[in-house]
Amino acid sequence: MRQTSALFFSALLIAGCAATPPIGPNPTTNVSGSAVDAKPASLPDMTAFSLIYTNRGATSPRPMTVDQAADILSRFDVIFIGELHRHPGSHLAEMQLFRAIHERAADVSLSMEQFERDTQPVVDDYLAGRIGESPLIEGARAWANYRTSYRPLIEYAKTHGLAVIAANAPDKVVRCVGLEGEAFLARMKPDQRNWAAATLSLDEGAYRDKFMGFVQGDAAHGGDPEATKSEEKIPPSEGALRSYAAQVTRDDTMAESIAEHLAAHPGRKVVHLNGSFHSDSFLGTVERVKARRPDAKIAVVSPVTVMPGAEADLTDKDKQAGTFVLLLQELPEAYATDEELNSAIKRQMEAREDRVCEL
Repeated sequence: MRQTSALFFSALLIAGCAATPPIGPNPTTNVSGSAVDAKPASLPDMTAFSLIYTNRGATSPRPMTVDQAADILSRFDVIFIGELHRHPGSHLAEMQLFRAIHERAADVSLSMEQFERDTQPVVDDYLAGRIGESPLIEGARAWANYRTSYRPLIEYAKTHGLAVIAANAPDKVVRCVGLEGEAFLARMKPDQRNWAAATLSLDEGAYRDKFMGFVQGDAAHGGDPEATKSEEKIPPSEGALRSYAAQVTRDDTMAESIAEHLAAHPGRKVVHLNGSFHSDSFLGTVERVKARRPDAKIAVVSPVTVMPGAEADLTDKDKQAGTFVLLLQELPEAYATDEELNSAIKRQMEAREDRVCEL
C-alpha cells in the first residue's frame, strides 16, 4: 500500500507520471543476460521476468520466451511496453524485447516517455554522434537512472541507426497544467506550444474513472477500502480535474508524437516505453493513439508483480490489461512507515512551492 501511495503522490505533485523515477534507490540493471525461462511460477530474483501471452484475455495464459513473444509483437504497428520505473527486471525485459522485435522488423523506432519533446534536437545530435553522452544527459534532462536503465536502449538505437522519439510533454508544462488546468496551454508562447499535444482528450470514461479512483481512494486502485463503501459517486474536485488534465497532457502528447511519426514514415513500427499506468488495459496513451490512427494495430505489454517465491495467480483484470503480461518480482516497500512516506511527500511539496508557471 505504501509503495502504491508513494508512486501516486509523487505523480500528483508534478501532475502526471513522474519526470524522474519515484523517490527511492535507482536500480542497477543487467542487460547482458539471456532471457529467463518463461513460466508462470516463482521468479528467482529481482532481474528475472516471465512473459505470459493472454491476447487481452482472449487466450488462456501461455508462457513464452522473448523470441516467441517478439514473433507475435513484431506483427503490430505500435507496441507499448508498460514499465515499472524502478524495476531492474522491467528494464531488462524492455531491452530484450526491443532487440528481438528489431531483429524481426528492421524498420522500427523507439519512442520514450523518458525524453521530452523540446529535447528532440539533443537526442538527435547524440544519435548522430555530434555530441557525447554527458551533453545528452544534461541537455535532454535524462532521468536519474538513465545510465543503468535506458542507456542500453539508446546505445542499441544509435548503433543500428534507429530513430528515438522524445515523445513526452516537458515536465514544466505538465506541472503548470496541473496548477492552472488546460487553460495554461493557451497562453504558451507560439514557439513553445508544440511542446504539448494540440488537443487534449478530457472526456469522461474508463481512464478518467481509473485516475479519479486513486484520488478518491478507490480500493481497486490501491486506495482506502472504506472509500468504496459509499453508494454515491464522489464528484471530482477542481484540483483532481486539473491533475487529470496534466496526466492527459502527457498521454495526448505521447500519442500525438507516435501518430505523427507513423504518418511521416509509412510502414514503420514503433516500440513505445511508458509507465504502465499510461497503457494498461489499452487506456491512456493507447486509446489516444487509436483515436489518431484508427487503423493501427496496437499491442500492450503490461507488468504484474508477485511476491518473492510466490507463483503467479493472474486475475481477469491482469489478463485483460495487455497482449502480454510481464511477470516481475515485487519491489521492496519504498517506505516502511507512514511517517517515512509523509516526510518524503512533504519534502517534494516544499521543493516545488517556489516554482512559478512561466516557461
